[in-house]
Amino acid sequence: MNFGLARARGLQTVWPALAGAAQAASMAMPGSGQAQGWLQILSLFLLATGLARTAREAQPTRSSAKQAAWSGGVFATVWLTGSFWWLFVSMHDVGGLPAPLAVLAVVALAAALALYYAAASAAWVVLARGVMAHRPGWVSVLFAALWTLAELMRGRWLTGFPWGAGGYAHVDGVLSVWAPWIGVYGIGALAAWLAMRLALAGWRLRALKPLMGVGLVCWGLQAWGPTFTTSAGVGQVELLQANISQSAKFDAASGIRDALQWYDARLRGSQQALVVAPETAVPLLPRYLPEGYWAGLQQHFAEVGRPMALVGLPLGSKAEGYTNSVVALGPTGGPDYRYDKSHLVPFGEFMPPGFVWFVQMMNIPLGDFRSGGWAQPSVHWQGQRLAPNVCYEDLFGEELAIRFKEPTQAPTVMVNVSNIAWFGDTLAVDQHLSISRMRAMELGRPMLRATNTGATAIIDYQGRVTHQLPRFTRGSLTGAYEGRNGLTPFARWASAWGLWPLWALCCMLVAWAVMRSWLRRQ
Repeated sequence: MNFGLARARGLQTVWPALAGAAQAASMAMPGSGQAQGWLQILSLFLLATGLARTAREAQPTRSSAKQAAWSGGVFATVWLTGSFWWLFVSMHDVGGLPAPLAVLAVVALAAALALYYAAASAAWVVLARGVMAHRPGWVSVLFAALWTLAELMRGRWLTGFPWGAGGYAHVDGVLSVWAPWIGVYGIGALAAWLAMRLALAGWRLRALKPLMGVGLVCWGLQAWGPTFTTSAGVGQVELLQANISQSAKFDAASGIRDALQWYDARLRGSQQALVVAPETAVPLLPRYLPEGYWAGLQQHFAEVGRPMALVGLPLGSKAEGYTNSVVALGPTGGPDYRYDKSHLVPFGEFMPPGFVWFVQMMNIPLGDFRSGGWAQPSVHWQGQRLAPNVCYEDLFGEELAIRFKEPTQAPTVMVNVSNIAWFGDTLAVDQHLSISRMRAMELGRPMLRATNTGATAIIDYQGRVTHQLPRFTRGSLTGAYEGRNGLTPFARWASAWGLWPLWALCCMLVAWAVMRSWLRRQ
């Protein structure tokens, strides 16, 4: 047995695995739930250092590419498994899937998504060989382009699952000032460039000058950066949180009866101008509710002087398809306004072709919803334009930006209704709060979050949590929010072109690198 070879391969696995674990921890540190941007850059720095060493080694290109792909794949598999390990809770604890199958499903998903990063790592090593020493700035930009393409592919292809994208680690860091300009993927690209630039710089002061320049720009934007939005007025809101466990939520004898009674009392008793109940707060289709329940709520809020309520519930029928919806009850809402969730969760809300057997192994009610339209209107209330989104949808800033295409009709407030009880008391709660905060910064709008178990919160247009209800408690959160008019640069370009400008820029950089590599070989 060649122990030297075994030791080398072991090291090639251990160091990227440790770096990937650090990347996962950077999204929400265990114990605090806070994102740590410095740790995310450090984790990528460790990966970049290893990739640079691989590119410098005098070995056949195919061998070095395979080694780089292995390093990038191990890094990403550990990072992604650590980012969404809580899917195990929904599949095993809630859905009843046997534990070994649930573990296998989480790791298999992470490994499949890690292939994007493995390909990016291999491509960088191949294209950087021979030019890394005298073109460190260029190959750092190339690494950022390839890494961003991997992030974009994960976030968009096959319906997309961008949870844990690197940019979210910077929601509280110095790079957060770039959110209204370039969004979470742009921040991730900047972090990737910084990590590789540091890896190639060593301790040479001259090579660190570009990094100092980035720091000065970030400081300048923080101190004197423009404000892209203006106030649309202040409103009062009450956000409801029933704290009903997912295992009890659809139990007729406990969860359903409890939810109907508690939400009915809190909705009718609200003294605020706006009251919001979370995703599927009413857990039954209207026709299955107790006689007079839904009609009574509609009648109550239709009376003059009542507040407006936004209530999450399922709608539809087997013939027309079910929707995960938000309905407005009030003088300007009633049956005339509903929002149907557009971006559905694979396996939870729709069944991908060929995987019906997988969903049938779990006890997930209403597992096949119909998608709503992308550009659904806002609901108007007391001078504000309220734009609902349901749970997972706020993970896709480019899709929320679609509603900002017409500036005069752009939302002044975003309202997220969620049910994270699927994932128990895990870091999923903290990660989702960071996601909502990033959307607020990107689009320059407050985000009102009404959730079943947490984190129920009011987030201002700068991504700051101004009010928050203790998670996994029953109660309501009341507070003020300030709607905003005007568009951030991200809202302008993402509403017009989605993420295509990022795709195009990264593809052009990679194409240029491929062409230069081909010309060098001639």
